[in-house]
Amino acid sequence: MPSRKPSAPVAAKRNRATGRVTLADVAQHAGVSPITVSRALRGERAVGADLVERVRKAADTLGYVPDPAARALASSRSTHVAVLIPNFSNTVFVELMDALQRTLVQAGYQTLIGVTHYDPAEEEAVLRSMLAHRPAGLIITGLDRTPAATALIAGSGVPCVHVMELAQDEDDYSVGFSQQEAGAAITRHLVELGRKRVVYVAAQLDRRAVQRGEGYDAAMRHYGLAEHIRWYQSSEPSSISLGGRMLERVLREAPDTDAIFFCNDDLAQGALLTALRLGLKVPERVSIAGFNDLPGSEQMLPPLTTVATPRREIGEQAGQMIVDLIRGREVEKRRLDLGFQIVKRQSA
Repeated sequence: MPSRKPSAPVAAKRNRATGRVTLADVAQHAGVSPITVSRALRGERAVGADLVERVRKAADTLGYVPDPAARALASSRSTHVAVLIPNFSNTVFVELMDALQRTLVQAGYQTLIGVTHYDPAEEEAVLRSMLAHRPAGLIITGLDRTPAATALIAGSGVPCVHVMELAQDEDDYSVGFSQQEAGAAITRHLVELGRKRVVYVAAQLDRRAVQRGEGYDAAMRHYGLAEHIRWYQSSEPSSISLGGRMLERVLREAPDTDAIFFCNDDLAQGALLTALRLGLKVPERVSIAGFNDLPGSEQMLPPLTTVATPRREIGEQAGQMIVDLIRGREVEKRRLDLGFQIVKRQSA
């Protein structure tokens, strides 16, 4: 019996309820069974290359878009990964998300993004909503959350990877670096330049900003400078504007300050711009250092000394780790430390 030939290109019969082109439409157009279409579009090795090409051409001709909800229902597996981040106003998380999403898309997964605004109660609510969609995996910023949120993650049965921090519990998966050691390293740099009255300035005091401050505190004590430890903090979101105001506050309240370590580059950038406006010489009058090496820091006057953090690498590695966990592959390192780098420029 001669093999069945693909039918001529015609307008697809759309599902009456949704108007969508269906898997059955693609199968009819390609002259194969629906299960063959499903296997071909998933890239299963058992389907020959010629047949895969025929199915994909049929799908393209008809404008077929796979229905992830139907696929998840049929296979009991989702193709979505839920990602919780504090905000999108900080370039740190924009870069992390860009790298993470690229990695997941290449592996056949999409992201469900939840923004928590650094609010533990909001994070708990977003997490509860996300898990109701039964995602294949979960990527969440940091390790500090409410007991209820922790219980939700543990009880979901969904593989979870924490980013931007390193887990201490050997059962947790994490990709990041030591925020505390990074804070200590930049403080050591300032002290080794001869600065003794170093101030730490932080905004929106989340766990990671606190850890950087703990590193600052430890370094100051190591050098016998405990009496000069001073923290200045604001509950406002980190911004260039706030950085300028914080510089003026520090020098007004502690005029003997000879170096300032800001918890994020946008604060430090604002301080440099304000120093320029006020005629304060940097680093002669006061050294200024930031954190994260954000875009624009190298173009400041003077260029900003800071801590370069591996946001894109964290996104890529966390994406690969969650894909491996979803697919049941062994993860060699549960706690992946990607380190950081002190970038020495003219501001300190």
